[in-house]
Amino acid sequence: MPEQERPALPPNQLRLRRLGIDTYQEPVLYMHRDCHVCRSEGFEAQSRVELSLGGRTIVATLNVVSGDIVSVDEAGLSEAAWRLLQARDGDQATLRHPAPIESLGHMRSKVYGKRLGAAQLDAVVQDIAAGRYSDLELAAFITACAGDRLDIEETTALTRAMVSAGERMAWSTSPVMDKHSVGGLPGNRTTMVIVPIVAACGLVMPKTSSRAITSPAGTADTMETLAPVDLEVAQIRRVVERTGGCIVWGGAVRLSPADDILIRVERPLDLDSPGQLVASVLSKKIAAGSTHVLIDMPVGLTAKVRSSHAAAVLARQLELVGKALGVKVLVVQTEGQAPVGRGIGPALEARDVLAVLRNEAGAPADLAQRALLLAGRLLEFGGATAAGQGAALAAQVLADGRAWRKFQDICEAQGGMRVPPVAPCQQPVLAGHAGTVIAIDNRRLARIAKLAGAPIDACAGLDLHVRPGELVERGQPLFTLQAETPGELGYALDYALQADAVHVMEEAR
Repeated sequence: MPEQERPALPPNQLRLRRLGIDTYQEPVLYMHRDCHVCRSEGFEAQSRVELSLGGRTIVATLNVVSGDIVSVDEAGLSEAAWRLLQARDGDQATLRHPAPIESLGHMRSKVYGKRLGAAQLDAVVQDIAAGRYSDLELAAFITACAGDRLDIEETTALTRAMVSAGERMAWSTSPVMDKHSVGGLPGNRTTMVIVPIVAACGLVMPKTSSRAITSPAGTADTMETLAPVDLEVAQIRRVVERTGGCIVWGGAVRLSPADDILIRVERPLDLDSPGQLVASVLSKKIAAGSTHVLIDMPVGLTAKVRSSHAAAVLARQLELVGKALGVKVLVVQTEGQAPVGRGIGPALEARDVLAVLRNEAGAPADLAQRALLLAGRLLEFGGATAAGQGAALAAQVLADGRAWRKFQDICEAQGGMRVPPVAPCQQPVLAGHAGTVIAIDNRRLARIAKLAGAPIDACAGLDLHVRPGELVERGQPLFTLQAETPGELGYALDYALQADAVHVMEEAR
């Protein structure tokens, strides 16, 4: 209908229009500069605007436009806003200023270094989970809590508040096993080997995993190349009842939803501080109904945890908060000097996992050994075998094919198994001189994989060809870059040409 023939809308109402703009998980609103609602309400760029439609309400961040992307009587919505509001083209929404957020006062107190009580943290988390905080306000809260700015009592209260803000799953059996890696070690996809081993031994392990925060791939990103991971609570329950385990994305269900919102902002900030890490990990585990949680803590100079002392401090935090909230936590320090496996990036890491589960001759031995160590500790932790016997049992289950069969069962139950994609653009990075590899910089290697497009492009990343301790000839491939497009390949290659800074090599004499 031409604009002049449209019927007049009530004050503060605009027709909704889906613009197809991907703003990740942040709801964004687009209004014309001459829109009567925009002008009468005094909205300006970056204003927070409340939209109501059919009993549903969201708060979105406003972008003001002067072109013809939206007309003066339309409100354009990003994909995230459209989904949250459950809108349809032509719907009419009411727009207004949101009510003041009282908990922002608590957030500001934390910015100035004050300690927050349980009621204050609960108010902050409830508002975060409800989508009332803008990304700027979320960034302020995350930064205020970074470093050592959360003590044990605050971390416990934050964890409890994050659990309370979402759904909780309960299981009729006990124990309910879970595992989490602190991260910082590229290629460390042991979860996808551990879950089928543990489930094949009769323990229940409903694994809700995260997507990448600061890494080239999270477990959910990698598993998604093999099977669907966006399952609802009822679907997760059916998979676990059928197979004894699952490997799904925790963000697809409202288990600690505030954590998913915080992670969205932590990712570009590249922040993952100890208190928030503890609250993030344990809130998800408690919400998923876990009773026994094993924490894999890689320690290395370029891992997330860089020293045994830092690992001991973080382990103590995890154990104390877990005990306060009724969850048994077992922390296992592992070697974190070099990447695990050969592939770095979702599809490449999935390839390594499949090679281990299928007992292929060329499967990465370090990935298999690490998974067996952790699976063994979980089997002992859950009482499936005696102390000291777990690793042997795990190795037997992997060797005789039970783990591979269980993994296939889990994939089928989650919606069907598929083949990981292969990158169309590939380029080897060569050694500039001969020598012995004495170290690999995990952080730089992860950055290269992300510049190539991982984890957004599932096929992107890199393939490692040499490990610490190996002799390398001049011109020998150190790793092969893989990307979806030539542009991304070139972008990553520019950075990767500093290869000697990634592989620290002692020159041959």
